[in-house]
Amino acid sequence: MSDQVTKKVGITETVLRDAHQSLIATRMPIEEMLPILDKMDKVGYHAIECWGGATFDACLRFLKEDPWERLRKLRKGLPNSKLQMLFRGQNILGYNHYADDVVEEFVKRSIGNGIDIIRIFDCLNDIRNLKTAANAVKACKQENPNAHAQIALCYTLGDAYTLEYWEKLAHDVEELGADSLCIKDMAGLLLPQAGYDLVKALKRGTKLPIEIHTHYTSGMGSMTYLKCIEAGADIIDTASTPLALGTSQPSTDVMVKALQGTPFDTGLDMDKVIEISDYFTPYREECIKSGLMSTKVLGVNVNTLKYQVPGGMLSNLISQLHQAGKDDKLTEVLEEVPRVRKDFGEPPLVTPSSQIVGTQAVMNVIMGERYKMVPKESHKLVAGEFGVTVKPMDPEVVKKVLKPGETQMTDRPADHIAPQMDDFRKKTAELVENPTPEDVLDYALFPQVATDFFAYRKAQKTGVDVNAADKENKAYPV
Repeated sequence: MSDQVTKKVGITETVLRDAHQSLIATRMPIEEMLPILDKMDKVGYHAIECWGGATFDACLRFLKEDPWERLRKLRKGLPNSKLQMLFRGQNILGYNHYADDVVEEFVKRSIGNGIDIIRIFDCLNDIRNLKTAANAVKACKQENPNAHAQIALCYTLGDAYTLEYWEKLAHDVEELGADSLCIKDMAGLLLPQAGYDLVKALKRGTKLPIEIHTHYTSGMGSMTYLKCIEAGADIIDTASTPLALGTSQPSTDVMVKALQGTPFDTGLDMDKVIEISDYFTPYREECIKSGLMSTKVLGVNVNTLKYQVPGGMLSNLISQLHQAGKDDKLTEVLEEVPRVRKDFGEPPLVTPSSQIVGTQAVMNVIMGERYKMVPKESHKLVAGEFGVTVKPMDPEVVKKVLKPGETQMTDRPADHIAPQMDDFRKKTAELVENPTPEDVLDYALFPQVATDFFAYRKAQKTGVDVNAADKENKAYPV
């Protein structure tokens, strides 16, 4: 690498979000994070990814934490660091499209509560589904000059995904007004040389800073990062060693050390980086001991490159088959996934398209007949309710899935959704006395989960558990 131009590489640390989402189903509580924030704040990361993705749902559903309160605590504990979140475009953090007014409000409140960089992606790389969120970030720049819209393109393989495709997309992302571009390789499919060629193509399409995000699932991550850096990548996503590798990201410690003394030196203090790892090591051991972290997700599996199945999707498939008593059908399902994906226009496999394709593959195998049973999410994807796929869908499959007389939607799906915020405000006011704007957004994204959380929160304040009440006789245990 000595013949390369000197260029400091930025590190986005993922230990507070994607690392634990990938390895322990997003179950790290805020109490585990707070003691180390002061030291993390002094490392000098490009950014700390700490919110969004599945953290919002997991906080409300499993950890009984207010996700907004978590964000405020992180902001307070990391005053000198840029905080980053993951945002699913028009889906926000849920699984369906929302009206533009909900997207705009969520962006505004996220930045207002402490987020700087919003990484926005769409499961189909449909630029139309990224526009509202990107514009909403721009609108926040006056109040928060650090507000930064990063567009993430979901990396995948297939005939349509040529270097020309990525180059054009990079150009479109810049036209959209993004501040930076990220390649989001959720399944660890990006090989080292392909990564080099991809970054070169992106650089031809845009002058924006380029960040690379991968998972170690296939064992390629660190090598891919080195080649991407040689090609001109500006930032890489890594995880503190105890929560790195396997289905998580390459190790921060390893990448910082590998780049030390090269033209791409990150400039991070190795001793400080190791201090962060030392802090999380006992937590990792605890997670393994309790079974929260399965050793199955810690290895590498080159078969990932064959089936293109991200780690979270694989565990979903295994769980669905187990519930149906068909554990022996996993290989059949893994072979069916690429066929369903092709039928559905070759979408990248990332939330929610990964769940849709995976569930349909499971149904096809269990039923013994393809598309005999079609879940409503498959129907939505085929009907165009998530946007346009890179290739046309199989006409025979479209005919099977759509109802008679129904046609595929070709315009932007959110154009068909009327404003929703007023309705969500009314419904939340029925559940919470003087709801905050953040309460309304909790309800908008996860109505049932938020309803349960509101009841739990009230019980904590009053000592009365409404869920355990004998409502008929108005008896409330304290």
